[in-house]
Amino acid sequence: MAEFKPTRTAYGETLKKLGDVDPNVIVCDADLTQATMTKFFAAAHPDQFYNFGIAEANMMAASAGLAHCGYTVFASTFAVFGAGRAFEQVRNTICYTKANVKLGLSHAGLSVGEDGGSHQAIEDIALMRSLPNMTVLVPCDACEMEKAVYAAAKINGPVSIRMCRLATEIVTTPDTPFEVGKATILRDGKDAAIIACGIEIPEAIHAAEALAAEGIEVRIVDMHTIKPLDEDAIKAAAADCGAIVTAEEHTIYGGLGSAVAEVIADNSHVPFERIGIKDRFGQSGAPKLLAAEYGLTADDIANAVRRVISRKA
Repeated sequence: MAEFKPTRTAYGETLKKLGDVDPNVIVCDADLTQATMTKFFAAAHPDQFYNFGIAEANMMAASAGLAHCGYTVFASTFAVFGAGRAFEQVRNTICYTKANVKLGLSHAGLSVGEDGGSHQAIEDIALMRSLPNMTVLVPCDACEMEKAVYAAAKINGPVSIRMCRLATEIVTTPDTPFEVGKATILRDGKDAAIIACGIEIPEAIHAAEALAAEGIEVRIVDMHTIKPLDEDAIKAAAADCGAIVTAEEHTIYGGLGSAVAEVIADNSHVPFERIGIKDRFGQSGAPKLLAAEYGLTADDIANAVRRVISRKA
C-alpha cells in the first residue's frame, strides 16, 4: 500500500534534525509555524528560532542580515507570500547580495485546496527562477524533501524550496539518487518522456503504468531542480524518446514547462506538450477535484503522451 506524507512535514522534521547537529542554523517564520511545520525546530531549538509575525518582507530582510553575520538561515512562509508579497526583499536583500538564505515556500499550487485562488501560488517557480543567484528546488515527495533540505543547507547562497499542503504519495526511497542540478530517472522508456516535478511526479508514474498496459514505454524524469536546470537530461530525453511531455502543478508560463521548452527550442525539434495551469487563477475546492478541473491528473498526462507520440515523425 502506498505511503502518503506532506512534504511540508518532512521539511519541518528535517530542519529539526539540522538544528540538532548545527548551531549555526537559524529558522525564521511568519506566524505560520503550525502550517510550515517549523514548530518542530522551534520547540527543540528556541534560541535559534525567530517568529516575525505577519511581516514577510521584514522577515526576508532580517534573514539576509542574519546570513551576512555568518548564519545559515531558513525563512519559511506560504509560497504566495514568500515569493509574491516579499519578492522585492527576496530580490534585493537576498539574491542581489547572494545571502545564504533558504526560502521554505509552503502551501504552493492548487493542492492548497479550499483556501482558494488567493492562497494558491501558481507562479512562484517562475518568480524564483527569474532571479539571478537563486537555486530552485521542487521535491516530489517527503523522502526527496529531506534530501533537498540537507542539500540546500550545504549551498552557500539563496535557495527556494517548494512544498505543498497535501499529504502526497511517497514514490522515492532513501536510496534514490538526489543531486542538485541533476535530474533523476525514475523509470526508463523509449516511446516518450515525461519530465515532471513536485506532486506531478506520482501522477506521471501512474500515467506511465497505464500506458505500459498499452505497450507504450515512457521515461519518467524527476526534474527536482528547476534551476540550475539539467539540460543534458532534456537533450537525452529528446534524442532517445523523440517526444516530451512536461507536468507541473504551476502555470505553464515561466515554470518547468517553459524551462524545458527553451532547451528544446535551442537543441531539437521533437513533439512537445505542457501539462500545467493554463492562464487561470485557482479556486476553492477539494484538491482532487481541482486537479481534474485544471487537467493535472494521471489521465491528462497519459492523454498528452498519446498525442505527442502521434505527432512523431
